[in-house]
Amino acid sequence: MTRLVERVWPFGIRNEIVGTCPALTENLAAPMLAQQYAAIKRDLDDKGILFSFSGYLSEGILYSLGEALREKMALEEADGPTIRRVFSVFVEQMQNIIRYSAEKMSGRAGRAVELSAGMVTIGVEDGKVFIVCGNTVRNGDVPRLKQRLDHLKSLDRNGIKSYYRERLREEPDDGSRGATLGLIEIARRASDPIDYDFNAMDADRSFFCLKVRV
Repeated sequence: MTRLVERVWPFGIRNEIVGTCPALTENLAAPMLAQQYAAIKRDLDDKGILFSFSGYLSEGILYSLGEALREKMALEEADGPTIRRVFSVFVEQMQNIIRYSAEKMSGRAGRAVELSAGMVTIGVEDGKVFIVCGNTVRNGDVPRLKQRLDHLKSLDRNGIKSYYRERLREEPDDGSRGATLGLIEIARRASDPIDYDFNAMDADRSFFCLKVRV
């Protein structure tokens, strides 16, 4: 026999399923699953989130997500320049994850495959679109990345343009694979100074997050 009982616990009242009837257990548990994920969706909606992805990325996934983002903004009748700026920042941010994430998976699936883990969130706050990307980085890379970002934050719009022209004339930094130019491209299209943060995960890795308003 299966029944739902109400028990008093130190922090409140909790309903529990007592018994072994699979059908009743499944039916009672299902609404909790829906409630849990509905709550997540409401939280995203309340924060103005339009688009969110977390997982392993490749160039193919980047293309598909980018097309979905561009089509959604077009359906919402965003103006052309805004769509282009948002799309450009989105692509640069996602490519940074694909190239520099410290959390990767590789192998062969009929061909050589490498996937990079990260997350991207796009939303609207105070009338501006924002793009937040995050991924794991090696702690040894944090000081150099922080130095680049702090320098970009210190520049005004004309300073960013001059810095971009200067970097185009120079050889890329060792091992950067164009990272500095990518960050400058992001800063050029941002309407406000970029925000960033690092959260130490362990002795070897940190979680890096970059927020851009367009």
